[in-house]
Amino acid sequence: MDKSMNVLIVDDYKTMLRIIRNLLKQLDFNNVEEATDGQEALAKLRAGNFGLVISDWNMQPMTGLDLLKEVRADARLKDLPFIMITAESKTENVVAAKAAGVSNYIVKPFNAETLRDKIEKVMAHA
Repeated sequence: MDKSMNVLIVDDYKTMLRIIRNLLKQLDFNNVEEATDGQEALAKLRAGNFGLVISDWNMQPMTGLDLLKEVRADARLKDLPFIMITAESKTENVVAAKAAGVSNYIVKPFNAETLRDKIEKVMAHA
């Protein structure tokens, strides 16, 4: 797994961005960029070269699910590994995310070990 790849984390809650960044740092991922909403994330993804997206579900004005759909609809980004983070573990949310092409799913709260496991699974299929 290439730990030098660029990772984009997306969350409208600054504290959560800091937590995810710190967890990634513990896992030796140091090339991490942040976006505070789906539209900003999409602009960064289209302008940059990212190997992984870790996005929160509940954001305004563009949700993580909407961001995922935009990424999957973009010919250049469609194969980008995408991990969704949410506080909701409702089955219909998991089903909706899977249907939209999510690579993996993490339910809050989570730790570095859970994050590593999910990233490893996603990158094994990338």
